[in-house]
Amino acid sequence: MTKEKATPPEKKAALETIRSEFKGTASHSQRARLFEALSRYSINSFEASRYLDVYHCPARILQLRKLGYRITTHWQTVETEAGETHRVGLYVLEGQP
Repeated sequence: MTKEKATPPEKKAALETIRSEFKGTASHSQRARLFEALSRYSINSFEASRYLDVYHCPARILQLRKLGYRITTHWQTVETEAGETHRVGLYVLEGQP
């Protein structure tokens, strides 16, 4: 398991734009943000929480899977701004229903 670098600035900007386009805290709003992001990038749970306002990413991923989306999970270690490392899921959209 390798330690990942910080989110590139262009990806961060794109995720923040997605967050501003799909407002709301309801699960369907969070799913919409997460799906839109996954259609462009692989997303880890740290990025989903930090830049997309998706605070229980595994639950939103499970909901998308139940809707028929094929999403794979890989594990990676990321470093926070505080210098701490965390093992997080990296989600990749493999196919749509």
